[in-house]
Amino acid sequence: MGYPETAEGFMINSIKEWSKFTKQEFKLKPFEDRDIDIAIDACGVCASDVHTITGGWSEDIPLPLCVGHEVVGKAVKVGKDVTTIKVGDRVGVGAQIKADLTCDNCKADQENYCPNSVDTYGAPYEDGTIAQGGYASHIRAHEYFTFKIPDNIPTPLAAPMLCAGLTVYSPLVRLGCGPGKKVGIVGIGGLGHFAVLWAAALGAEVYAISHSPSKKDDALKLGAKHFVNTKEKDWHKPLAFTLDFIVNTADATDKFNLADYFSTLKVNGTFHMVGFPDNNLPSINAQVFAPNGCYMGASHIGNRPEMLAMFELASKQEIKSWVQEIDISEEGCKEAVERVHNNDNVRYRFTLVNYDKQFGKRS
Repeated sequence: MGYPETAEGFMINSIKEWSKFTKQEFKLKPFEDRDIDIAIDACGVCASDVHTITGGWSEDIPLPLCVGHEVVGKAVKVGKDVTTIKVGDRVGVGAQIKADLTCDNCKADQENYCPNSVDTYGAPYEDGTIAQGGYASHIRAHEYFTFKIPDNIPTPLAAPMLCAGLTVYSPLVRLGCGPGKKVGIVGIGGLGHFAVLWAAALGAEVYAISHSPSKKDDALKLGAKHFVNTKEKDWHKPLAFTLDFIVNTADATDKFNLADYFSTLKVNGTFHMVGFPDNNLPSINAQVFAPNGCYMGASHIGNRPEMLAMFELASKQEIKSWVQEIDISEEGCKEAVERVHNNDNVRYRFTLVNYDKQFGKRS
Protein backbone atom coordinates (compact mmCIF):
# COMPACT_ATOMS: atom_id res chain seq x y z
CA MET A 1 0.00 0.00 0.00
CA GLY A 2 2.69 2.49 1.07
CA TYR A 3 2.77 6.00 2.48
CA PRO A 4 0.55 7.89 3.40
CA GLU A 5 -1.57 4.95 4.62
CA THR A 6 1.37 2.87 5.80
CA ALA A 7 5.06 3.18 6.61
CA GLU A 8 7.97 0.74 6.62
CA GLY A 9 10.02 -0.03 9.67
CA PHE A 10 12.50 -2.44 11.19
CA MET A 11 10.35 -4.47 13.57
CA ILE A 12 10.74 -7.31 16.04
CA ASN A 13 8.25 -10.16 16.07
CA SER A 14 9.20 -12.01 19.25
CA ILE A 15 10.76 -11.10 22.57
CA LYS A 16 12.60 -14.43 22.37
CA GLU A 17 14.34 -13.05 19.28
CA TRP A 18 14.45 -9.48 20.53
CA SER A 19 17.40 -8.41 18.37
CA LYS A 20 16.11 -9.91 15.13
CA PHE A 21 14.73 -7.04 13.06
CA THR A 22 12.77 -7.43 9.85
CA LYS A 23 11.73 -4.63 7.51
CA GLN A 24 7.93 -4.68 7.49
CA GLU A 25 5.01 -2.47 6.57
CA PHE A 26 2.72 -1.10 9.29
CA LYS A 27 -0.42 0.99 9.42
CA LEU A 28 -0.34 4.67 10.28
CA LYS A 29 -3.17 6.10 12.34
CA PRO A 30 -5.75 8.25 10.52
CA PHE A 31 -4.39 11.73 9.72
CA GLU A 32 -5.99 14.54 11.77
CA ASP A 33 -5.98 18.32 11.55
CA ARG A 34 -3.13 18.87 14.04
CA ASP A 35 -1.01 15.97 12.81
CA ILE A 36 2.39 16.17 11.14
CA ASP A 37 3.97 13.50 8.96
CA ILE A 38 7.72 13.21 9.29
CA ALA A 39 10.13 11.50 6.89
CA ILE A 40 12.66 10.17 9.39
CA ASP A 41 16.39 10.85 8.97
CA ALA A 42 17.71 9.60 12.32
CA CYS A 43 16.60 7.95 15.55
CA GLY A 44 18.40 7.55 18.83
CA VAL A 45 18.62 4.12 20.44
CA CYS A 46 17.30 4.32 24.00
CA ALA A 47 17.68 1.78 26.80
CA SER A 48 13.86 1.91 26.94
CA ASP A 49 13.84 0.29 23.49
CA VAL A 50 15.87 -2.59 24.88
CA HIS A 51 13.83 -2.96 28.08
CA THR A 52 10.73 -3.11 25.86
CA ILE A 53 11.79 -5.60 23.20
CA THR A 54 13.43 -7.98 25.71
CA GLY A 55 10.25 -8.03 27.79
CA GLY A 56 12.25 -6.73 30.73
CA TRP A 57 9.61 -4.22 31.78
CA SER A 58 6.67 -6.33 30.59
CA GLU A 59 6.18 -9.32 28.33
CA ASP A 60 2.81 -7.91 27.32
CA ILE A 61 3.87 -5.88 24.29
CA PRO A 62 2.10 -5.63 20.93
CA LEU A 63 3.91 -7.49 18.19
CA PRO A 64 5.24 -6.89 15.61
CA LEU A 65 6.72 -3.71 17.07
CA CYS A 66 8.89 -0.91 15.73
CA VAL A 67 10.64 0.87 18.60
CA GLY A 68 12.51 4.18 18.71
CA HIS A 69 11.40 7.43 20.33
CA GLU A 70 14.22 9.85 19.63
CA VAL A 71 13.11 10.78 16.13
CA VAL A 72 14.45 13.53 13.87
CA GLY A 73 13.36 14.14 10.29
CA LYS A 74 11.67 16.47 7.83
CA ALA A 75 8.03 17.51 8.05
CA VAL A 76 6.45 16.36 4.77
CA LYS A 77 2.77 16.97 5.55
CA VAL A 78 1.02 19.20 8.09
CA GLY A 79 -2.63 19.31 9.11
CA LYS A 80 -4.76 22.36 8.39
CA ASP A 81 -4.76 23.46 12.06
CA VAL A 82 -0.99 23.18 12.58
CA THR A 83 0.61 26.56 13.35
CA THR A 84 4.08 25.80 14.75
CA ILE A 85 5.53 23.63 11.96
CA LYS A 86 5.60 23.97 8.19
CA VAL A 87 6.49 21.51 5.45
CA GLY A 88 10.27 21.25 5.12
CA ASP A 89 11.08 22.02 8.77
CA ARG A 90 13.56 19.77 10.57
CA VAL A 91 11.64 18.45 13.55
CA GLY A 92 11.85 15.93 16.35
CA VAL A 93 9.53 13.67 18.34
CA GLY A 94 10.33 12.19 21.74
CA ALA A 95 8.82 9.46 23.89
CA GLN A 96 5.26 10.86 23.93
CA ILE A 97 3.22 11.40 20.81
CA LYS A 98 -0.24 12.35 22.09
CA ALA A 99 -2.29 13.40 25.13
CA ASP A 100 -5.88 14.56 25.53
CA LEU A 101 -4.65 18.16 26.19
CA THR A 102 -7.89 18.85 28.09
CA CYS A 103 -7.38 17.25 31.52
CA ASP A 104 -6.14 19.13 34.57
CA ASN A 105 -2.64 17.71 34.16
CA CYS A 106 -2.38 18.85 30.55
CA LYS A 107 -3.73 22.30 31.39
CA ALA A 108 -1.00 22.60 34.05
CA ASP A 109 1.83 21.70 31.63
CA GLN A 110 1.97 18.20 33.07
CA GLU A 111 0.92 16.47 29.85
CA ASN A 112 3.62 13.84 30.42
CA TYR A 113 1.37 12.61 33.24
CA CYS A 114 -1.85 12.72 31.21
CA PRO A 115 -3.97 9.62 31.97
CA ASN A 116 -4.84 9.44 28.27
CA SER A 117 -1.34 9.87 26.88
CA VAL A 118 -0.04 7.80 23.97
CA ASP A 119 3.56 6.61 24.00
CA THR A 120 5.47 7.00 20.76
CA TYR A 121 5.53 3.24 20.20
CA GLY A 122 3.60 0.25 21.49
CA ALA A 123 0.51 2.19 22.61
CA PRO A 124 -2.98 2.08 21.07
CA TYR A 125 -4.74 5.06 19.52
CA GLU A 126 -8.50 5.49 19.88
CA ASP A 127 -9.14 3.64 16.62
CA GLY A 128 -7.01 0.69 17.73
CA THR A 129 -3.97 1.50 15.61
CA ILE A 130 -0.75 0.75 17.48
CA ALA A 131 1.77 3.58 17.55
CA GLN A 132 5.04 2.56 15.93
CA GLY A 133 8.38 4.22 16.52
CA GLY A 134 11.34 5.71 14.76
CA TYR A 135 13.26 2.77 13.31
CA ALA A 136 11.02 3.49 10.33
CA SER A 137 10.50 5.50 7.16
CA HIS A 138 7.82 7.83 8.58
CA ILE A 139 6.08 8.78 11.78
CA ARG A 140 2.78 10.59 12.24
CA ALA A 141 2.76 12.87 15.29
CA HIS A 142 0.54 15.45 16.96
CA GLU A 143 1.79 19.02 16.65
CA TYR A 144 2.08 19.50 20.43
CA PHE A 145 4.63 16.69 20.58
CA THR A 146 6.62 17.78 17.52
CA PHE A 147 9.53 20.18 18.00
CA LYS A 148 11.64 22.29 15.66
CA ILE A 149 15.32 21.46 16.01
CA PRO A 150 17.69 24.46 16.32
CA ASP A 151 19.83 24.92 13.22
CA ASN A 152 23.16 24.59 15.04
CA ILE A 153 22.44 21.16 16.55
CA PRO A 154 23.36 18.37 14.10
CA THR A 155 20.65 15.77 13.51
CA PRO A 156 22.51 12.77 15.04
CA LEU A 157 23.26 14.81 18.19
CA ALA A 158 19.74 16.19 18.49
CA ALA A 159 18.04 12.79 18.36
CA PRO A 160 19.01 11.48 21.84
CA MET A 161 18.11 14.82 23.40
CA LEU A 162 14.45 14.11 22.62
CA CYS A 163 14.18 11.36 25.25
CA ALA A 164 17.41 10.93 27.20
CA GLY A 165 18.10 14.64 27.29
CA LEU A 166 14.60 15.62 28.36
CA THR A 167 14.30 12.79 30.88
CA VAL A 168 17.12 14.26 32.96
CA TYR A 169 16.62 17.94 32.12
CA SER A 170 13.09 17.91 33.58
CA PRO A 171 13.96 16.71 37.11
CA LEU A 172 17.07 18.85 37.21
CA VAL A 173 15.13 22.07 36.67
CA ARG A 174 12.18 20.96 38.82
CA LEU A 175 14.55 20.21 41.71
CA GLY A 176 16.16 23.64 41.41
CA CYS A 177 19.44 22.95 39.64
CA GLY A 178 21.48 26.12 39.32
CA PRO A 179 24.30 28.22 40.80
CA GLY A 180 25.02 27.39 44.43
CA LYS A 181 23.60 23.87 44.20
CA LYS A 182 25.62 20.69 44.66
CA VAL A 183 24.13 17.98 42.48
CA GLY A 184 24.98 14.30 42.36
CA ILE A 185 24.59 12.37 39.10
CA VAL A 186 24.61 8.60 39.53
CA GLY A 187 25.62 6.65 36.44
CA ILE A 188 27.66 8.10 33.58
CA GLY A 189 25.89 6.55 30.60
CA GLY A 190 23.33 7.60 28.04
CA LEU A 191 21.16 9.44 30.56
CA GLY A 192 23.94 10.32 32.95
CA HIS A 193 26.16 12.05 30.43
CA PHE A 194 23.25 14.36 29.58
CA ALA A 195 22.58 14.97 33.28
CA VAL A 196 26.19 16.09 33.80
CA LEU A 197 26.08 18.29 30.68
CA TRP A 198 22.81 20.00 31.67
CA ALA A 199 23.62 20.37 35.38
CA ALA A 200 26.95 22.00 34.58
CA ALA A 201 25.36 24.25 31.95
CA LEU A 202 22.74 25.33 34.49
CA GLY A 203 25.51 26.40 36.86
CA ALA A 204 25.52 23.66 39.49
CA GLU A 205 28.56 22.05 41.09
CA VAL A 206 28.36 18.51 39.74
CA TYR A 207 29.44 15.33 41.49
CA ALA A 208 29.63 12.37 39.08
CA ILE A 209 28.98 9.16 41.01
CA SER A 210 29.95 5.92 39.29
CA HIS A 211 31.16 2.38 39.89
CA SER A 212 33.38 2.69 36.80
CA PRO A 213 36.59 4.60 37.61
CA SER A 214 37.48 4.47 33.91
CA LYS A 215 34.79 7.09 33.30
CA LYS A 216 36.43 9.75 35.47
CA ASP A 217 38.09 11.61 32.61
CA ASP A 218 34.86 11.59 30.58
CA ALA A 219 32.85 12.88 33.54
CA LEU A 220 35.24 15.78 34.04
CA LYS A 221 35.20 16.61 30.31
CA LEU A 222 31.39 16.65 30.44
CA GLY A 223 31.50 19.27 33.19
CA ALA A 224 31.64 17.46 36.53
CA LYS A 225 33.82 19.06 39.22
CA HIS A 226 34.13 15.89 41.29
CA PHE A 227 34.23 12.16 40.57
CA VAL A 228 33.08 9.66 43.20
CA ASN A 229 34.03 5.99 42.82
CA THR A 230 31.43 3.85 44.57
CA LYS A 231 33.73 0.83 44.48
CA GLU A 232 35.90 2.48 47.11
CA LYS A 233 35.17 1.44 50.69
CA ASP A 234 33.05 3.96 52.60
CA TRP A 235 32.87 6.16 49.48
CA HIS A 236 29.82 7.94 50.88
CA LYS A 237 31.22 9.02 54.23
CA PRO A 238 33.17 12.12 53.07
CA LEU A 239 29.97 13.30 51.33
CA ALA A 240 27.68 13.22 54.36
CA PHE A 241 25.09 16.06 54.17
CA THR A 242 26.74 17.46 51.02
CA LEU A 243 24.38 17.16 48.05
CA ASP A 244 21.21 19.17 47.51
CA PHE A 245 19.82 16.32 45.43
CA ILE A 246 20.81 13.29 43.41
CA VAL A 247 19.55 12.31 39.97
CA ASN A 248 20.02 8.57 39.61
CA THR A 249 20.28 7.57 35.95
CA ALA A 250 21.42 3.99 36.55
CA ASP A 251 19.08 1.09 35.86
CA ALA A 252 20.70 -1.06 38.55
CA THR A 253 19.14 0.59 41.60
CA ASP A 254 17.96 -2.82 42.76
CA LYS A 255 21.62 -3.57 43.55
CA PHE A 256 22.30 -0.36 45.52
CA ASN A 257 22.69 0.06 49.25
CA LEU A 258 20.33 3.02 49.16
CA ALA A 259 21.18 4.12 52.70
CA ASP A 260 24.70 5.00 51.53
CA TYR A 261 23.34 7.24 48.77
CA PHE A 262 20.74 8.85 51.03
CA SER A 263 23.45 9.76 53.56
CA THR A 264 25.13 12.09 51.06
CA LEU A 265 22.05 14.34 50.89
CA LYS A 266 21.50 17.55 52.77
CA VAL A 267 18.52 17.78 55.12
CA ASN A 268 15.34 17.26 53.07
CA GLY A 269 17.38 16.38 49.99
CA THR A 270 15.96 14.19 47.23
CA PHE A 271 17.14 10.96 45.63
CA HIS A 272 15.42 11.08 42.25
CA MET A 273 15.28 8.17 39.79
CA VAL A 274 15.05 8.27 36.02
CA GLY A 275 16.78 4.93 35.38
CA PHE A 276 14.44 2.02 36.02
CA PRO A 277 15.72 -1.55 36.52
CA ASP A 278 13.91 -4.63 35.26
CA ASN A 279 13.81 -5.99 38.83
CA ASN A 280 11.99 -4.72 41.90
CA LEU A 281 13.78 -2.36 44.26
CA PRO A 282 15.04 -3.93 47.49
CA SER A 283 12.94 -3.58 50.61
CA ILE A 284 14.22 -0.85 52.90
CA ASN A 285 13.39 0.30 56.40
CA ALA A 286 11.51 3.56 56.68
CA GLN A 287 14.13 4.65 59.20
CA VAL A 288 16.75 5.16 56.46
CA PHE A 289 14.95 8.36 55.47
CA ALA A 290 15.06 9.78 58.98
CA PRO A 291 18.70 10.84 59.58
CA ASN A 292 18.40 13.72 57.11
CA GLY A 293 14.68 13.76 56.35
CA CYS A 294 15.38 12.86 52.72
CA TYR A 295 12.95 11.95 49.99
CA MET A 296 12.94 9.41 47.17
CA GLY A 297 11.05 9.84 43.91
CA ALA A 298 10.98 9.36 40.16
CA SER A 299 9.71 11.08 37.03
CA HIS A 300 8.52 10.37 33.52
CA ILE A 301 10.17 12.24 30.61
CA GLY A 302 9.21 15.97 30.65
CA ASN A 303 6.76 18.50 29.25
CA ARG A 304 6.73 20.68 26.15
CA PRO A 305 8.02 23.87 27.83
CA GLU A 306 10.96 21.89 29.25
CA MET A 307 11.75 20.41 25.84
CA LEU A 308 11.81 23.86 24.27
CA ALA A 309 13.97 25.26 27.09
CA MET A 310 16.37 22.33 26.85
CA PHE A 311 16.92 22.84 23.12
CA GLU A 312 17.38 26.57 23.70
CA LEU A 313 20.03 25.85 26.34
CA ALA A 314 21.81 23.37 24.07
CA SER A 315 21.72 25.81 21.16
CA LYS A 316 22.91 28.88 23.09
CA GLN A 317 25.72 27.05 24.89
CA GLU A 318 26.49 24.79 21.91
CA ILE A 319 26.15 21.68 24.06
CA LYS A 320 26.86 18.49 22.14
CA SER A 321 25.69 15.04 23.10
CA TRP A 322 28.29 12.28 22.77
CA VAL A 323 27.01 10.09 19.95
CA GLN A 324 28.15 7.14 17.87
CA GLU A 325 26.38 6.71 14.54
CA ILE A 326 25.18 3.38 13.10
CA ASP A 327 23.57 2.96 9.69
CA ILE A 328 20.00 1.75 10.00
CA SER A 329 19.45 -1.77 8.65
CA GLU A 330 18.51 -5.15 10.04
CA GLU A 331 22.14 -5.62 11.04
CA GLY A 332 22.54 -2.05 12.32
CA CYS A 333 19.48 -2.27 14.57
CA LYS A 334 20.68 -5.62 15.90
CA GLU A 335 24.14 -4.26 16.67
CA ALA A 336 22.77 -1.17 18.38
CA VAL A 337 20.32 -2.87 20.74
CA GLU A 338 22.69 -5.71 21.59
CA ARG A 339 25.50 -3.32 22.44
CA VAL A 340 23.16 -1.19 24.60
CA HIS A 341 21.91 -4.37 26.31
CA ASN A 342 25.46 -5.56 26.98
CA ASN A 343 26.81 -2.08 27.79
CA ASP A 344 29.37 -2.74 25.09
CA ASN A 345 31.49 0.41 24.84
CA VAL A 346 28.62 2.84 24.31
CA ARG A 347 29.98 6.41 24.61
CA TYR A 348 27.28 7.51 25.27
CA ARG A 349 24.38 7.19 22.83
CA PHE A 350 23.80 5.46 19.52
CA THR A 351 21.94 7.21 16.72
CA LEU A 352 20.67 5.28 13.71
CA VAL A 353 21.36 7.27 10.53
CA ASN A 354 21.42 7.08 6.71
CA TYR A 355 17.72 6.30 6.39
CA ASP A 356 17.67 7.14 2.68
CA LYS A 357 19.79 4.05 2.00
CA GLN A 358 16.97 1.85 3.32
CA PHE A 359 13.83 3.84 2.59
CA GLY A 360 14.82 6.06 -0.36
CA LYS A 361 14.09 9.76 -0.68
CA ARG A 362 10.72 10.39 0.95
CA SER A 363 8.24 13.24 0.64
